[in-house]
Amino acid sequence: MGLSWMLERTGLTERAKQDVLRAAVDSGMNFVDTATLYGGGANEELVGAALHDRYDRTFLCSKVGLRAEQLDPPKTERCGDPDYIRQAIDDTLRRLRAETIDLYYVHRIDSDVALEDTWGAMAELVQAGKVRSIGLSEVSVQQLERAQTIHPVAAVQSEYSLWTRDPDGSGHTSDGDPAGDVIGWCREHTAVFVPFSPVGRGYLSGALAGRKFPEGDFRAENPRFTDQARSTNDDAVLPPIRAVADKHGVPMAAVAIAWTMLPSLDGGVSLPIPGTSSLEHLAENAQAADLQLDTEDLEVLAAIPAASGQRY
Repeated sequence: MGLSWMLERTGLTERAKQDVLRAAVDSGMNFVDTATLYGGGANEELVGAALHDRYDRTFLCSKVGLRAEQLDPPKTERCGDPDYIRQAIDDTLRRLRAETIDLYYVHRIDSDVALEDTWGAMAELVQAGKVRSIGLSEVSVQQLERAQTIHPVAAVQSEYSLWTRDPDGSGHTSDGDPAGDVIGWCREHTAVFVPFSPVGRGYLSGALAGRKFPEGDFRAENPRFTDQARSTNDDAVLPPIRAVADKHGVPMAAVAIAWTMLPSLDGGVSLPIPGTSSLEHLAENAQAADLQLDTEDLEVLAAIPAASGQRY
């Protein structure tokens, strides 16, 4: 998302954006996630331009059901109408320069359309050969159960990080509904759990200390990035992560990402999707794949208190 929308992109050229995407896939990070929402289709076009000649080694994912009503300032709307979904996939495939995609999510549930109707339209896309599997984002266990009776849920995407632990059963969806144990549901139903924002929109890397966000970067209005919240989180959230990172000689971002991969140790599969516009940060993120957190590390990280400020 950050390559095309919502985050600061001053001085970021189209060539630089493509270089980051290509470097990721060329280094083996081939689980690529985009969405119709990001820049009103601009991010899908970027992925298509950068990676269309690498699709034989890319697992390509996109999302539908949340679209930009306006780009600047950002304003979104939900649309789970089956006719819209049928049209949206054709537009997505055109922008991605692809004949099919590996995974297509419902980005957010539209409360004005029956989940069964939305999910049924998604299942039609599998039958038509336009997508290989379908998933849901920011949903509850109850919603997952309803969808599963119609077509298998291949993946569930939720915000999950050292300062957002809701999908483990302790919190709520973005709509305020009890989420339930989403991670446990994924494990029991062989669905992949996909944590987004595993580095807390960059905060858990420790690299944003004192940074002021310009107009157009949605973190400037984010409750967790107010001066008061950051002061509290700087003292409570970051030091334990920094301690574990220093112990292993890795960047803080690698610790944050590695922690989101822990559900895989319990028999599930967790594939976090950190975003970046920097080749340097891309290399830092990659170190998470080889980081083994020990019992002492997990105790330190488990003691991190709840973050100050709501996530939205």
